[in-house]
Amino acid sequence: MDFRIDRTAFAEAVGRAVRALPARTPVPVLGGLLLDADAGRLAVTGFDFEAAVRVEADAEVTAPGRVLVLGRRLQDVCRVLPDGPVSCALEASRFTVEAGGTRFGLSTLPLAEYPALPAPPPPYGTVDAGAFATAVAQVAVAAGRDDTLPLLTGVQLQLEGGDMTLAASDRYRYAVRRLEWKPEAAASEDAVEALLPARRLLDLARSLGRGGDVRIGWDPSGSGLIGFEGGRTRTALRLLDGRLPTYRSLFDMAGAAVAEVDREGLAEAVRRVAVVAEANSPVRLDFSADGSVLLRAGYGDDVAVQRLPATLTGAEEMPVAFNPAYLLDALTSFESPRVRLELLGAGQRALLHAVPGGAGEGAADEHRHLLMSVKQLV
Repeated sequence: MDFRIDRTAFAEAVGRAVRALPARTPVPVLGGLLLDADAGRLAVTGFDFEAAVRVEADAEVTAPGRVLVLGRRLQDVCRVLPDGPVSCALEASRFTVEAGGTRFGLSTLPLAEYPALPAPPPPYGTVDAGAFATAVAQVAVAAGRDDTLPLLTGVQLQLEGGDMTLAASDRYRYAVRRLEWKPEAAASEDAVEALLPARRLLDLARSLGRGGDVRIGWDPSGSGLIGFEGGRTRTALRLLDGRLPTYRSLFDMAGAAVAEVDREGLAEAVRRVAVVAEANSPVRLDFSADGSVLLRAGYGDDVAVQRLPATLTGAEEMPVAFNPAYLLDALTSFESPRVRLELLGAGQRALLHAVPGGAGEGAADEHRHLLMSVKQLV
């Protein structure tokens, strides 16, 4: 193996592929990146049985070949390489990287022990990369972080007709986002549901969200994998077992009072008053029909208050309280200037969505975020 490659392209390919590597593993070869040089291109692959990431870059290949090197060590080397061309070669069991007069020698891992990579699922449809990245970010904030409950750490993806729906919940909140996608002609008319690890999906969506389309691969026969391809990056994710509880009955807010408020102003006010609150202490919002909402946080002498303009219909007053971090996650997941809150009262559900009709605002049901309010008010 012998090839030359631009330093920026090399570092970007290694940096993307290394994200698939496990933080710790009892299998040493899974800490390696597979470098495959052939016919004017270099392919860099990371794999840990749960995800496979393959990134291609242009390269001048003098001698084709494959090598397995420690991924994070190679990433550290790429970070300190000077700009310009990088020369790489395999010399016996040693992989060398040379640029700008600096030469690195890296030990290699046994290729024979590297597991077989999964075959990518066949093409199933496409979605706009930027819209997909935005939608994943909007719902992933509601996914759980507790790995002992893997079901709640996922984002559920549903494909039905020309609609893609993403959903996530950690039991205390539930985010749902709908967007358009384009199924292949051969795609099944039956709805597809897949539960994907939220952190991995968020990472790949960010890396693919630079423009163009994301091609989705799916095997209706049930391979247990879903594929995403954009530009020269291809990722396969293994599905989580199970499915999230249905959200339709939760989102039925019949009889709710409705408040509307400036989204950024409310988010800034929550950040401001929450500085006096103890950890996990709620922020109280008192909406009133006089056209304002009063925010309060803290106890005793350590308190903060701020009043903002807001409208309320369906009730003369509506006091609710929320975990400030959860409320901020919900508010910042929207892009619209104003948000609408459907409120049932303290200790009950609250549904947030965009106020439709303004510039840059989508339909009210494109993105919805359900929060549980705190039962005991401040």
